[in-house]
Amino acid sequence: MAKKTDLRVKRTHKMIIEAFIKLVSEKGYDNLTIQDIADEAMINRATFYAHFKDKQDLYDHIFGFAVKAFSDILDPSELVQGNRIKVKTIEILLTNIYKEIHKNKTFFLLIMDGSSNELLRQKLADILYEKYDDVFKKLRITENDIEVPIDFVVEYMTSIFVGTLHWWLTSDTEMPANHLARLVIKLVGNGHLTVLGLEVER
Repeated sequence: MAKKTDLRVKRTHKMIIEAFIKLVSEKGYDNLTIQDIADEAMINRATFYAHFKDKQDLYDHIFGFAVKAFSDILDPSELVQGNRIKVKTIEILLTNIYKEIHKNKTFFLLIMDGSSNELLRQKLADILYEKYDDVFKKLRITENDIEVPIDFVVEYMTSIFVGTLHWWLTSDTEMPANHLARLVIKLVGNGHLTVLGLEVER
């Protein structure tokens, strides 16, 4: 019986999220009410509140899920060994990220809308600092004898990633995920990684 209840809860949770994403794309976040979401998900308001405190809580849940997807993939042990960076592995992982994002295009467009776009970039920067702190500590980056701050490098890399992802999702391009991954790696990799004092393993 507990299993059936658990499945029902998960299904209702999924229906609420799907209803929310669909309605945000149609009406916009500000115009959306809890009743709208409940009607679309074919539940009552009490059921909605059993899952989420309010509309913001639901949005935060979706945003947190997206950020966790990036965090799970950016594993330093897979991508960096010493000062050697595995570009081929990064390309495969990035391709998989893009494929997953494209499958959930509406979901990711929701969290990349307006001010959320900058929030996502900041969250990715936080993940990089947290996961790659040991790598960053070992790097002393110079360009023509000018020391380049690590936060400048992280800002640059996350801006490229978020900016190109937003373009890919909102343009009419038919560029496949693996081509986008290769292009982004070229943008970041050509000269930039060696400036960081990293050896590139292709």
